[in-house]
Amino acid sequence: MAATQVIPTRMELSRTKAKLSMALRGHKLLKDKRDELMRQYFDLVRENMRLRRKVEAGIRKANVNFVIARAGMDAETLNTAMMAPKQAVSLDIGTKNAMGVEIPVFTAKTKTADANDIYSYGFAFTSGDLDGAVKSLADVFPDMLKLAEAEKACRLMAAEIEKTRRRVNALEHVTIPDARATIKYITMKLDENERSTQIRLMKVKDMMLEDAHHYREKNEERLDEAEARFEADGA
Repeated sequence: MAATQVIPTRMELSRTKAKLSMALRGHKLLKDKRDELMRQYFDLVRENMRLRRKVEAGIRKANVNFVIARAGMDAETLNTAMMAPKQAVSLDIGTKNAMGVEIPVFTAKTKTADANDIYSYGFAFTSGDLDGAVKSLADVFPDMLKLAEAEKACRLMAAEIEKTRRRVNALEHVTIPDARATIKYITMKLDENERSTQIRLMKVKDMMLEDAHHYREKNEERLDEAEARFEADGA
């Protein structure tokens, strides 16, 4: 275990306690971030599904309109009418921050101010069904941009959620348990050292008391011998 690879000192104990406190605070913050990311992610998923259904329905409608227009016109006239598009679109890509995730924001700009200026052909030799087909395809284009934006945001958000989840699990199952085990190990070692020190001090005290006791006994014996000699000399 990592706890057996540290030096059991009070300084190491204080450092490990500070590390544990920081890990617990970071774990709480990352869990809150993960929960908020999950909430925003599910909102994006629901929006993505709504846009996808809308775009798919719009594309199906445009395809049906083009089939109807193709049925009412000859192929050469249709190809000539659709050969050179009139309107041009430029795409500006920005970003917005959502819980630390840079989500792209697409902004489309048309060449002309009138977004309905999309017909590159004359109306004399084409059918009205072609006008409806072109208009239906132009109407679905903004939703296609929003769908692309939502799908990219979902992918980025999912990657950030996975990264945050791994960090939360690392703190919860590795860093915090190791720090607690290290604190327990150092505390036990310090208590054991303290008990050993107390036992040594008690033994030293006993030895000192024993030496002092023998010293008094020797002094008393010497005093008795001196008194005996004094009495013998007096006699």
